[in-house]
Amino acid sequence: MSIKLTILGCHSATPRINAFPTAQYLEINNFHCLIDCGEGTQRQIRKYKVGFSKFSHIFISHLHGDHFFGLIGLISTLGILGRERELHIFGPKGIEEVTRLQLKITQSHAKFPIVFYELASNESEVILDNDKVTVKTIPLDHRIYTNGYLFIEKEKQRNLNIGKIEKYSEITKADYLNLKAGRDFTLNDGTIIKNEVLTKSPKKPLRYAFCSDTAYKPSISKIIQQVDLLYHESTFLEDKSSLAKKTKHSTSKEAATIALKSDAKQLVLGHYSGRYKEIAIFKEEAQKVFKNTALAEPGKIFTVV
Repeated sequence: MSIKLTILGCHSATPRINAFPTAQYLEINNFHCLIDCGEGTQRQIRKYKVGFSKFSHIFISHLHGDHFFGLIGLISTLGILGRERELHIFGPKGIEEVTRLQLKITQSHAKFPIVFYELASNESEVILDNDKVTVKTIPLDHRIYTNGYLFIEKEKQRNLNIGKIEKYSEITKADYLNLKAGRDFTLNDGTIIKNEVLTKSPKKPLRYAFCSDTAYKPSISKIIQQVDLLYHESTFLEDKSSLAKKTKHSTSKEAATIALKSDAKQLVLGHYSGRYKEIAIFKEEAQKVFKNTALAEPGKIFTVV
C-alpha cells in the first residue's frame, strides 16, 4: 500500500522554458493514472520516465487550456505507439465532443477504445470504484465547472494473528482466507471465536487529494478529512489576495488553511503564477499556517507508505 506522485507540470497559464502547466502521474495501490494534461505533458512523461503504457485512466479537472491542451497530442502519440487497451477519460461535460472532433479532423491514429465519463454534478460523487481504488470528485469553485479528485486505496484484508490462531488446533490453513476476509470462526462445540481475536486490522487505506484551480472553498475540507497527501493550487501569495478572489484562484495561505482544516498529513503547493520569479516564498507563507508544506516542481516525486 503506497502512494507515488510524480509532478510533470505545476505552473499556471502558458508553458515557458522551465515551467510546464499542470499534469501529474499518480501510482496508488498499483493503480496508475494521469491527473490533468496540460500542454507538453507527453514530453514530461518521456523526460521523467513514468511510461506511456502503464496508465489506464486520465482525470481532467476542467477545460481550461493549461489543464487539458496536452490531451489530444498524448492520445495521438499513444495511437502511434500502437496502444490497444482501453483508455478511460474523466472530465467535465464537453470533453468527449472536443476530443473526438480533434481526432476526426486531424485523422489521428487513435485506434484503441476511448471511454469518456462526463461529469456535471455539483456534489461530491464516486466516479470510479474497482479492486484497487475508489475515486470521488471534489467540487471546486472556479470560473468554469471544475472538480478536484480524491483517490482512496481499497482496504486490504485483515492480518492473521498467528500467535492467537495457534491456540486453536481446529483452525487450519484452509481457514485463513475466511479469517482474512473478516469472518468469525466456530469451534466444533459451537463456541464462536470473534475475528478480531484471531486477526489484526490492516493498515488504514491511504488517501490522495488533488485540488485544482479554485477560489478558497473551506467546505471541501469535509470531503478530504485526514488525507495523507494534499495537492492544492496556490496561484498567488497573500499580496495578491484580491486578484485571487477576482480570478477564483487561491493563495498559499488559503491552501494551507484548507490543509489545516482537513487535518491533512502533508500539503503540496502548485499552479504558481508566472509573475513570481521565485517560488520559495510560497512555502514560507504557507508554513506560517501549516508546517508540513512542500512545493511542487517538475520531476519531483512525493511518496507515502
